[in-house]
Amino acid sequence: MRNYSNRQYIIGGFFCLIGIIFVIRLFSIQVLDDTYKTSSENNVIRKQTEYPGRGLIYDRNGELLVYNEAAYDLMVTPREVKTLDTALLCNILKIDSADVAKRMNKCRNYSSYKASVFMKQISTETYATLSEKMFELPGFYVQSRTLRRYPKKIGAHLLGYVGEVNEQTLRKNKYYKKGDYIGITGIEKAYEEQIRGEKGMQMLLKDVHNNIKGSFQNGKFDIPAIKGKNITTTIDAKLQAYGEALMQGKRGSIVAIEPSSGEILCLVSAPSYDPNLLVGRKRTPNYILLDEDSLNKPLYNRASLAQYPPGSTFKLINALIGLQENTIYGGSKYKCLGGFHFGVENRKMGCHEHRSPLNLKEAIATSCNAYFCYVYKGIIEKYPNVYEGYDTWHKYVSSFGLGNWLNNDLPTGKKGFLPSSNYYDKMYRKGGWKALTNISLAIGQDALLSTPIQMANMTAAIANKGFYYTPHVVKEIEGDTIPSRFLKPKQTMIDAEHFDLVIRGMQEVVDDTELGTSNAAKMDNISVCGKTGTAENPHGEDHSIFIAFAPKDDPKIAIAVYVENGYWGARWAAPIASLMIEKYLNGSVKRKWLEDRMLNGSLLAEYKKPYSGEPFLINE
Repeated sequence: MRNYSNRQYIIGGFFCLIGIIFVIRLFSIQVLDDTYKTSSENNVIRKQTEYPGRGLIYDRNGELLVYNEAAYDLMVTPREVKTLDTALLCNILKIDSADVAKRMNKCRNYSSYKASVFMKQISTETYATLSEKMFELPGFYVQSRTLRRYPKKIGAHLLGYVGEVNEQTLRKNKYYKKGDYIGITGIEKAYEEQIRGEKGMQMLLKDVHNNIKGSFQNGKFDIPAIKGKNITTTIDAKLQAYGEALMQGKRGSIVAIEPSSGEILCLVSAPSYDPNLLVGRKRTPNYILLDEDSLNKPLYNRASLAQYPPGSTFKLINALIGLQENTIYGGSKYKCLGGFHFGVENRKMGCHEHRSPLNLKEAIATSCNAYFCYVYKGIIEKYPNVYEGYDTWHKYVSSFGLGNWLNNDLPTGKKGFLPSSNYYDKMYRKGGWKALTNISLAIGQDALLSTPIQMANMTAAIANKGFYYTPHVVKEIEGDTIPSRFLKPKQTMIDAEHFDLVIRGMQEVVDDTELGTSNAAKMDNISVCGKTGTAENPHGEDHSIFIAFAPKDDPKIAIAVYVENGYWGARWAAPIASLMIEKYLNGSVKRKWLEDRMLNGSLLAEYKKPYSGEPFLINE
């Protein structure tokens, strides 16, 4: 006789297993998977994201630089679209049926149960028409948001632009959802968390005709959006606009800093573009056009990314190091026999014609190459070996913020290049080089590179006689404070007492009618201290460079101007810098003859030479 005593346990266990499977499945559907819940809720309730307005951006004087403009996105929940009136959509949105099908497929691939953008940034007129026809388009609704507008059409590289989040951002930051917007460049990117605000959510009741009937439970479950914080920048809008006008037809950069605070007064990169081009539905084709302009590169921020040889402006740093190291003093004189002669082969670094010998102040005024070769050589050879001498020199230069990150609040930048002793070991083998090997560092050439913002910061450090504040573009954040690193001065390795002599030399650059290399920068009522620079490069004519600060005894502005292929410092950079100083300190410009020449002057012919197919000589 068979034993069936265990059968009841087997059958009971079987039914228990089935029950457990059902419970797990129900838990998965109702708790873990919100598909059915979403589908059910969507029949009567619409969860609609409420986007906050981004914070407004002002200049230092309260001038509005960036504001918000109403815009609308057409949203769709594919599961709710039972029958699609394609002809109606085509007529309202001015698109064809193939485009409708493509957009619907994209939305379905994202989710059939969750709303996504069918068409973004539709016009106000289109929105009005859609509102009247929405009952004929079940599953569709309009989501309001804002677009950025730039009333003054300046500061594109500085302010930046906003764009749709990419997949990488979505993976890294759970705050953002598909279709959200985020700061891509400039201040919009650097201060995104402060500017963006916080999204809200509305729960809205709708009827069978897709019409909104009101808030669910009188808004009990709504989450209000929090507007983004307003930003006051350090920028002077009038000075920024003036700088951009002066740089028309030229490539390069202007960076001006308030020495007493490190606040950036203007940051010009030329060529630039109208920031409104990267707003709205035409943003993508406009961006492609700007990006494909390989001749002018308008999207490239030369102020923080371009790395140039500092040229003769760097002689000031070598002078200060020589004074600190006691290898020179104010009365130190060196001869210039048409340049600096060195080596067993009697190599020569040329110099322009001027009287000789000169002391330090005179050498700065006339920018004597030979003088500063002697200065650099003396610094390096003071020490027992080239490594100790060069590494000491390297530390001095680094203390001015050259060759490293400034740690400013611009989201993009380069640190320039200050070659180390290891660099020369690789170039010439260990022990195979000396001061004369890299003697062109004496005049800011060799492998030395700096960005315009670094040069402006260096100038501010000289104006302050030995210290600087980290350059920054944001002055105030509504209800918040700016980072503390912008409020603490950074000391260079040069004692304050050594700056007076160098500053007097900079004044003579402008004022000395015999030796000064930039008398065009002289003004009757403003004492300008400056230094011209002419930097060799392999891409055509020399770059024109000028650094300056003013007034001499109470510096309000420190400025660096780079004009690519501008021949020499006094030709383009110095006049532009002096006009910027006059504009900022006086509010207007009296030297109209100089202003007209700079506003109407163009170097476009120079920039086309390498692409003309015709041979051209460097420094022809």
